[in-house]
Amino acid sequence: MPAMPRRDFLEHSSKAAAGAALLAAGFDPDGLPLHDRPVSPNDRIGVGLIGAGDQGKANLGSFLRVPEVECLAVADVDMNRLESGIALVEERRGTRPMGYADFRRIIERDDIDVVIVGTPDHWHALTTIMACQAGKDVYVEKPLATTIAEGRAMVEAARRYDRVVQVGTQQRSAGHFADAVAFVQSGRLGKIRMVRAWTYLDWKGDIGNPPDEPAPDHIDYDFWLGPAPARPYNPMRCHHHFRWYWDYSGGLMTDWGAHMVDVVMWAMGEEPVGAMAIGGKYGFDDLRETPDTQQSIVEFPSFSLVWEHMIGAGLGPWQREHGVEFHGQNGVLVVDRGGWEVHSETNAYGQPRAKVMEDVERQPASRDYHFAHVQNFLDSVRTRSRPLADVEIGHKSVTACHLANIAVRLQRYFPWDSGRETIPGDREGQALLSREYRRPWRLPRI
Repeated sequence: MPAMPRRDFLEHSSKAAAGAALLAAGFDPDGLPLHDRPVSPNDRIGVGLIGAGDQGKANLGSFLRVPEVECLAVADVDMNRLESGIALVEERRGTRPMGYADFRRIIERDDIDVVIVGTPDHWHALTTIMACQAGKDVYVEKPLATTIAEGRAMVEAARRYDRVVQVGTQQRSAGHFADAVAFVQSGRLGKIRMVRAWTYLDWKGDIGNPPDEPAPDHIDYDFWLGPAPARPYNPMRCHHHFRWYWDYSGGLMTDWGAHMVDVVMWAMGEEPVGAMAIGGKYGFDDLRETPDTQQSIVEFPSFSLVWEHMIGAGLGPWQREHGVEFHGQNGVLVVDRGGWEVHSETNAYGQPRAKVMEDVERQPASRDYHFAHVQNFLDSVRTRSRPLADVEIGHKSVTACHLANIAVRLQRYFPWDSGRETIPGDREGQALLSREYRRPWRLPRI
């Protein structure tokens, strides 16, 4: 076959690149918005959004780039957020979905096929399980759940009711993360004995100590609390700040750990056998309960995972705010959302210090992988196949994060039985695998 002339090659490459850029931006190759393409009524996917905060609307925005998606309803206990979610659909599609204060009104609708769960973490389990029971497929934000028991119940619900449940760990749909994982699994790094994952966030800091106050009229605060214990309203407990309280989340360990530790689990293919940790509020004397500084060691059969985070600082290992480092006998692979590279180890035993393997220069990051993650979910909805971040994958990854948090709360090491999902012989640790629900809410038995 004759080679393509350089001029034709450049023209072809330019068109291909332009087409990819258009698709990434939500347009087809002719420059028309994807959602404007003709769609058969039989192909339409009715979607409902539960939780119209920043992340919920970001997820919905990605869904609305797909022409088959029709957002029919939005639910939120905050009337301001509810209206902003409705306005997003009106702006993108020119239609006005129904708005509900009670998410159950969405779940009971027969015309809704898919539910997006963008609530605070303490609501993930109930909304996902109830949606599965009603025959809906679910895209649920990370971290999957606030406890290991909740996560297991969500897995069982997805399996019993044959539902597609994707967790919003979008790095699973990023090509450069997949390439880095493939390199780790190739064996070229040699035996990997230690993995490090971290998050250092200088753009988060002191949340202060404001007094409790009456809940704003536009928020149904009792419904916002839901299964969590009754507490006085405080602006630093609600909305953006909920993740700093054990009632609703697990701090930075489950917030960013759900992403970074997931990469470790993906690449290494093992489950934890124990955990230990230290940490606390060393940086800020504020209302938060979860550690602003934490170091955890999660033990696996063939390696140890070292996790570290620090709020109010931006330079972690390798001078990066976040990442994962796979340290092998031959070399070290470092990956983050900006790309990945490999640094050779050195060997000086009985000879001058020398590199063991060739370095791999920094490989570029993928683009638009949040949208790719949504597309993967919708493809799975159509084909009834397991998505890239299936609910059980999300459960196992965040289990390692929960174990690290249990260890920091106990301030000691404990073993973990991954098959039974128990902490053998440790009543205090075992109690932290689940939580009590405030009446009338209860975690369904599946």
